[in-house]
Amino acid sequence: MTTYIFFEDALRMLTNAYLLSAVFLIAASGIGLAVIETIEKTGER
Repeated sequence: MTTYIFFEDALRMLTNAYLLSAVFLIAASGIGLAVIETIEKTGER
């Protein structure tokens, strides 16, 4: 039994994975910057 993935389906999966990873990286960097900013603000006091 062989299962084939059509080119359009594979391209759609790769595109979705790429977009999700980009969104995840942007969200993670935003959270990281917020944490760093909070640490710096508490250090000044």
